[in-house]
Amino acid sequence: MRAGPPPRVFVQEVVTRDGLQIEPRFLPTEDKVALIDALSQTGVAKIEVTSFVSPRAVPNLADAREVARAIRRWPEVTYVALVPNLRGAQAALEAGMDELNLVLSVSETHNLANMRMTTAQSLDGFRAIAALATGTQTSLNGSIATAFGCPFEGMQPAEKVLALAQAYLEAGLHSVTLADTTGMANPRQVSALVSAFKGRFGAVPLTLHFHNTRGMGLANALAALEAGADRFDASLGGIGGCPFAPGATGNISTEDLVHMLDEMGVDTGVDLSALLALARSLPALLGHDIPGQVAKAGRSGDLHPVPAPLRAAQ
Repeated sequence: MRAGPPPRVFVQEVVTRDGLQIEPRFLPTEDKVALIDALSQTGVAKIEVTSFVSPRAVPNLADAREVARAIRRWPEVTYVALVPNLRGAQAALEAGMDELNLVLSVSETHNLANMRMTTAQSLDGFRAIAALATGTQTSLNGSIATAFGCPFEGMQPAEKVLALAQAYLEAGLHSVTLADTTGMANPRQVSALVSAFKGRFGAVPLTLHFHNTRGMGLANALAALEAGADRFDASLGGIGGCPFAPGATGNISTEDLVHMLDEMGVDTGVDLSALLALARSLPALLGHDIPGQVAKAGRSGDLHPVPAPLRAAQ
């Protein structure tokens, strides 16, 4: 039986981490801070601020410490940092991040390409990070990358994904993200995996992270919603992508997701007008157009003047 949509959906913004990591030019620190501060006032539940990763690996996030120190913290927003290893976790804890996002690919090949470690080695690293965070107020989220398919190995068995989620929880992590890193998911697959996760893990907080590589991002979000998911990552303007996933374009657009949910009567607590204003400011910041559609077309309920010839004939 389908679970049906939840009464409230939590929108989690990833533009300043996932969105910026493969941009062709560096966005100045002060612009990142201003964008995060503006997003904090829109009603999003979480903001993935940055990643404490080697500047050589991701030059666009070389200012992680400076950004984390400069942003204004709003108590109703959870501020997240992606961390690749124990050193990154230590830096993120010192920066006072509310949550650490740990990422491991269920695909062995993709994990070796992305993290330069086997999945077992990555999981050992998670256990060390969990030990480091013990006694702090920082929560730990485990993202399962390529959960819906790997560009090198193909589709991953659902049981393999669920077994990795179980290993996360046993390692001391508090919540799980299923990530369609490469945009290979389809709605039926999403519905089945979300239902299986909820059936096995019950109230464990679950986030869905979709890319729109093949134009199915919002369809997949809707399938997850109908299966009972209530937390979604999204990127302002639909920018972003994985540097180790050939052809993987941007995340689902935050404003497009919120617009769809608003039109369906699903509460997000997000100010769509404020989001659209920020999305429309992105091309000037980035130097290129954005994939998001609602920022260009306007909301479905936005009406336009009657064409002049029709007015004249009336």
